[in-house]
Parts: sequence; structure tokens; C-alpha cells
Amino acid sequence: MSTLKKFAWLSVATAIVTIALKVIAWWVTGSVGLLSDAAESVVNLVAAVIALGAVTVSERPADDDHQYGHSKAEYFSAGVEGAMIFVAAAFILVVSVERLINPVPLESLGVGLLISLVAAAINGAVGVALVRAGDRHRSPTLKADGKHLITDVVTSVGVAVGLGLAWITGWNVLDPIVAIGVGLNILFVGYRLVHESGMGLMDATLPEGDNRLIEEVLERHREPGRVDFHELRTRESGKWRFVEFHALVPGEWSVDRGHDLAEKVEQEIHAALPHSHITSHLEPIEDERAYNDVHL
Repeated sequence: MSTLKKFAWLSVATAIVTIALKVIAWWVTGSVGLLSDAAESVVNLVAAVIALGAVTVSERPADDDHQYGHSKAEYFSAGVEGAMIFVAAAFILVVSVERLINPVPLESLGVGLLISLVAAAINGAVGVALVRAGDRHRSPTLKADGKHLITDVVTSVGVAVGLGLAWITGWNVLDPIVAIGVGLNILFVGYRLVHESGMGLMDATLPEGDNRLIEEVLERHREPGRVDFHELRTRESGKWRFVEFHALVPGEWSVDRGHDLAEKVEQEIHAALPHSHITSHLEPIEDERAYNDVHL
């Protein structure tokens, strides 16, 4: 089993455990905040299963129908996960407003708080591990799943604060008020996930820092009037970076000499940005046709 799949399965197992803990916490307290927290964990489970499927698909090798591989499957997962967060937020807001209008007494808050905090600790540890693994393996699915779990921690802490204040002050209305605040917060997180996955599906350019590294490599090989580069285009798909550029060299150069330059530049870009697919095109610097598509 690949490393990505192991982390995806860890996310599934974590969601199942935290759902069980939060449902117990809700059952013993009757807190709408804890019910909302449990609802978000159900969304976590659905998202984790989707993430597992996306990782499985993304690891398939390129084939005749998908010659650039299947890595974009991860963006669909991240987008669905963001959408699922919207669903959880809507549920939380509806239930919280209803409880705000029709408050009910809370019971066994100490036990409920303890169980909720244990679930939050589990989610926090696994969430951080998933985000780090996502960064290390350039997996948008694992990063989105990890951020979702960390969002769940924020939810749990917010709910715990509300319950703690309700327990201390006796103001049970604080329970739904805090739940509403948590619901609004995770709406923002869901928006960010959907936006990031959409940018990946739309072939947005690489981050500014990555593009700067590529430009630095090209600059090292420029020779005024003799060697230049243009038509740099970049994008990313899952863990893969795609880089294209045109190399302009003297027309008198041999094919071997021009090819050697292109190979050296590509190797340096690979060293700066691992997991890169690089395509270069060699052109004579004196030929006006080499500049026909600069405006694209």
C-alpha cells in the first residue's frame, strides 16, 4: 500500500473514532453544539472516503486515454470536501438557530466536555500529520483532508468554550450562539478549499515562489544577444509541476550544442523543483518567427 493511501486510511479511521466519541458526548449532554460537532465529523468521514478514492485514482499511471496521468483526480476530492464543509455548516446553523429559539437544559457537561476534547486532540494530531504529508508528497487531497480535520478541532474547541461558559454561568443560550459562530467560521474554510481546488482544475500557474526559482535558473544561462528564453508557462496537477519554455540560441549552433544547453537548464529546474515535467523548444534567436507567439 502506498504512503498516500496509508494516510487516507488513517483519515477514515480517525473520522469513525471521533464520530463515536462526539455522538456519545451529545447523547450525555443534549448539547446542540456537540451535535453540530458530531455532524461535522460525519462529513469528515464522507470526505475521507472520497479522498481515499481520489488518491487511488491519482496514483494510476498514464495511459492512452490519460496521457498526462490521473493526478487531477485529487482536485475533485478537495473540491468535494470543501462543498461537504458547506453542508456541515448549513446543518450547524439551522440546528443552532432552532435551539437558540427553543433552548433546553444541558446535562453532564463535564463528561461531555472531556469526551469532546479527547476527540479534538485525536483530530488535531491526525490533521497536522495529513497536512505535513500533503506538503511532503505534494498531495492536495491529503492537505485538504488535514485542513478539514484541523477545522474540526477549531469547531470542537469553540463548542467546548461555549459549553464551559454555559456550565459556569448557567446561560444555556451560549451553547447555540457559539455553535452559530463555529458554523460561520467553517463556511470560510470550505470556501478556501473550493477555491484552491478550482484553481488547480483551471490550470493556474505555479505559486510565485516556484516561478521565481525557474526564472533564476533561466537568468543564469542568459547571454545578451546570444542566449535568451521566453514563452515560460507553468501549471500544476496534483503533485506534478509542468514547465514549458522556449530557448533562443544562435542559429549557427549545432543541434547538439543547443540540446546540451536545454538539457542543462532542465536539469537545474528539476533540482530546484522536484516532480516537474519540463518541455523546452529550441529556436534561432535571429529568426523573427521565434517571436510570433510571445503575446500568448
